[in-house]
Amino acid sequence: MQDQTPVPPVVTGLDETFVVVIGAEALDPAVVALLPAGARVVAADSGTDHALAAGLTPESVIGDLDSISPAGLEWAHIHAEVIAHPPEKDLTDTELALHHVAEQHPARVILLSGGGDRLDHTMAAFGALGASELAGIPSLECWWGGQYAMVLHGPSRIRRSVAPGSRISLLALQGACSGVSVSGTQWELSNAELSALSGHGLSNLAVSSTVRISVSSGVLTVFFPSSAIGASS
Repeated sequence: MQDQTPVPPVVTGLDETFVVVIGAEALDPAVVALLPAGARVVAADSGTDHALAAGLTPESVIGDLDSISPAGLEWAHIHAEVIAHPPEKDLTDTELALHHVAEQHPARVILLSGGGDRLDHTMAAFGALGASELAGIPSLECWWGGQYAMVLHGPSRIRRSVAPGSRISLLALQGACSGVSVSGTQWELSNAELSALSGHGLSNLAVSSTVRISVSSGVLTVFFPSSAIGASS
């Protein structure tokens, strides 16, 4: 049986990493073990409880604090910076946490969630990664349960080492993308247009050990199987 343990994505040349933990479900221990040493942890509301349960220590807790446990909130007031927002707000707790992190000008951001059965929350979380404030972050990533994705704000390009046969999907979740190119896959694209939520980029297959992906404009989300992730540059 093929080993399904996630392989950590290696990103070189970056100085500081933030991990933004959000709520809904417990974090996958196998994914938590892959987080880079020294990463700064920020929790969105009840993400605090999931972070602490997974052995992570948030330096900041952000949100309207309506879903964090009393014990988690007590811990936060003693050990972390608490940035409280009123419930009558226009942004989600995830958006608030990501905006806070973007103000630190990090080199890498990893949105970390245990997953969940709320499709609206899932879509909103991925939508938050398309905010213009995040466009200057060199590496923008997400672990959703055991699923790994990278979010590319155009113009952007990545080169990823994967196992041949790995299934890769490209989705324009934030609106149309232009200038989308993919090589090293069974179905290559060259300067293609992807309309919002189009299935045109779904379920491609790597035929090479290196896959290259680029986008000229728009926000492109690229899903990789966690067992196939190797090095990127």
